[in-house]
Amino acid sequence: MSDADYRIREYPLQQGALEIAYIEEFFNEFPKRKTANDIEARLNGREHQILMAEVPLPEDPGVNVPVSYKVSHELYPEESDAALADLVDRIRGVVEFNGRRILYNWLGATRRDWRGQGHFRAVTEQQELWAADRGFDEIIVKTKNRYYDMRAALARLEFDVIKIESTTADSADAKVYLSKRISPEVRNLAQRRS
Repeated sequence: MSDADYRIREYPLQQGALEIAYIEEFFNEFPKRKTANDIEARLNGREHQILMAEVPLPEDPGVNVPVSYKVSHELYPEESDAALADLVDRIRGVVEFNGRRILYNWLGATRRDWRGQGHFRAVTEQQELWAADRGFDEIIVKTKNRYYDMRAALARLEFDVIKIESTTADSADAKVYLSKRISPEVRNLAQRRS
């Protein structure tokens, strides 16, 4: 995949929330879809990033369509939102918050028909540069064991499993927490780009 085959766009909050809510309906296999209001409520007032990889349609190269996206935000050691407070409690023993900035990759997906073409890698690498530029120390992701494609993609991107949490008798439903520390190389690259 060359840069000419796709472009990555960063969206402001309101427009990005609408775009993510719309595209989740079309290519996200997760059962709970987020509304634009859900996304805005979560991200408003905190450092965040909404990224999308877009490609020209093969049958109509003048039309770009989103094929992969990521929504991430800062995760604080003390959260007032119940879901985020629960997340922090679950990872507190494996993620050091004291004096460090943590970025949580909240939402993300790639359309099934566009997987394996490097778009998720491209938005993840862009996310890492953005995180390094803003002084984040670590990126956290939570997924389920059953999302094998996602876990494989994160492993190729050098995210480490930091915790596995069984919730039922079905191991496919186990929650998997992954982490990637921002490397000095990524920090240097982000500084050179600024």
